[in-house]
Amino acid sequence: MARSKGGATHARKRKRVLKAASGFRASSGTLYRPAIEFTRKAGVYAYRDRRQKKRNFRSLWITRLGAALRLKGINYNRFIPALISAGIELNRKMLSEIAIADPAAFDAVVEAARPHLVVLKKKTASAA
Repeated sequence: MARSKGGATHARKRKRVLKAASGFRASSGTLYRPAIEFTRKAGVYAYRDRRQKKRNFRSLWITRLGAALRLKGINYNRFIPALISAGIELNRKMLSEIAIADPAAFDAVVEAARPHLVVLKKKTASAA
């Protein structure tokens, strides 16, 4: 029986890998073996970073909100529970967009939440 090497199939596979590796620098974009390794690693990074992107954006929104709230004299960690108790259901993305694009509307949201802020009592040093 004659040996079968799968020439056309292998060529298609090789072409697919090299096309995915186009844009990679040096041998990793032109040679088949390094291209296999680098495209596999690129897939791992892409999978991981699709999840990290969500974390990074949430962090950005919280940072923006914290900065906008600091100008109003409120802490972020007290503002969020006040929003919930005020019955305002805006997520962090929308709140940060409002704070940047429409400061007057953000002021209205802050003023609506202000009566619901919890004021913590300062601890006094007891004479012992």
